[in-house]
Amino acid sequence: MGLLELQGVTKHYPGVTALGGVDFDVAAGTVHAVVGENGAGKSTLLRLIAGADAPDAGTIRWDGAPVRFASPRDALRRGITVIYQELALVPNLGADANIFLGIEPTRRGVLDRAHMTECAAEALHDLGLFIDPREPVGRLSVARQQLVELARALVRDARLVALDEPTAALTAHEVAHLMAQIERLREAGIGVIFVSHRLDEVRRVANTVTVLRDGHRVWVGPAAGLDEATLVRRMVGRDVAYERRPPSRAPETMPLLEVAGLTRAPGFRDVSLTLARGEIVGLAGLIGAGRTPLARAIAGLEPWDSGTVRLAGLPYRPRHPRDAIARGVVYLPEDRKRDAGAAALHARGPGASGLGRSGRAARGRRRGPAAARPRTPDAHPVGRQPAESGAREMAVDRRGGGVVRRADPRRGCGRQDRPAPPDPRPGGRGQGGARDLTAWGRRWPRSPWSRRSSCLGFSGSRTCPPFCCTSR
Repeated sequence: MGLLELQGVTKHYPGVTALGGVDFDVAAGTVHAVVGENGAGKSTLLRLIAGADAPDAGTIRWDGAPVRFASPRDALRRGITVIYQELALVPNLGADANIFLGIEPTRRGVLDRAHMTECAAEALHDLGLFIDPREPVGRLSVARQQLVELARALVRDARLVALDEPTAALTAHEVAHLMAQIERLREAGIGVIFVSHRLDEVRRVANTVTVLRDGHRVWVGPAAGLDEATLVRRMVGRDVAYERRPPSRAPETMPLLEVAGLTRAPGFRDVSLTLARGEIVGLAGLIGAGRTPLARAIAGLEPWDSGTVRLAGLPYRPRHPRDAIARGVVYLPEDRKRDAGAAALHARGPGASGLGRSGRAARGRRRGPAAARPRTPDAHPVGRQPAESGAREMAVDRRGGGVVRRADPRRGCGRQDRPAPPDPRPGGRGQGGARDLTAWGRRWPRSPWSRRSSCLGFSGSRTCPPFCCTSR
């Protein structure tokens, strides 16, 4: 008998059937992987298991008895923990407070902070994370925040742990460490649901694999002996072949960006690089190697101690991100929800920010086709976008300019979004590369904020992509 069983579960949302009669089960001490394209129903399945949503039809059984979770707290009390891709941590609280959030230990009615910190440190040490538990988690890397979430599940004596894309922001070394922790959970008799687009990790860690497509279960079977090509074919319903295309144009010879001996202790030291128009330069390294601090410095978010930077042949030292944007340098951070989105603003296309000349929001300045359009379902505040909308957030982040910096550009995107990301070079399509890289490249030659034209180089033709104003 399985620890958790879903029988004929169906979930409808307005205009779409997210899950249609899905059967699913997890046994104690096993890892059950769930794979599928974006929109296949994976996130909805996890929400039903977590008690965040209720099924419209079907039965959920826990320890063989039918249950109906009234809320996520109800699922937590039964020992079910779901760790979503968008981590549910309070950034201003320490790791200890986040781990015991809602179950804080008390002594004579007063918070026992010493005991809480001691237990949190022990749980983190078991996962190989040696940090001060009182340090705010907002200062931790995404990889370390992931381990804090896992430690929270361990101190709650979880019997079932569901992981949604847990390795999306981890390096190879950290992935190996996380896999070891999943194996530890399995040996302890804990059931694990593993949702991932990384099929090699699925085949390595899972006992059983379920494939979802368009809200239906199309295949379930053992992971042993399963090859990636067969798994992809079952996910998309056809054979998929990837090929590398040569760039459509060669980079220009004159450098656009020149960095010489750039230093900012302790983040990075004596870094030099050059970037030409139409070229992509990658920075590879482990988390903590200095890639993000270097890019933040070039984008005007942090000062540097020594070294020189030249942009388009002129000295460049931004004091503020506004200075960098004025010169055509745009920064797209790794954590878009925390660092790049204004939760109260609406995604209104390329001019979403509505900035005036002073850099402040200008009221009543929505001009052109965007101002005349009625509000559509895509016009939600950025902070209210669904958790699985990573590719949509990338579209919101588009700006015009000369240089674009992206930290881990594929984080939050599905498999079909990843092999061929939008090419920053006009007329070409960028190809794959290492996941953990920082990329600079030339963007579209004309800003969408320009009064002369709001078209991103497509002359307002019907072939313009959806983020081009005049195509709407």
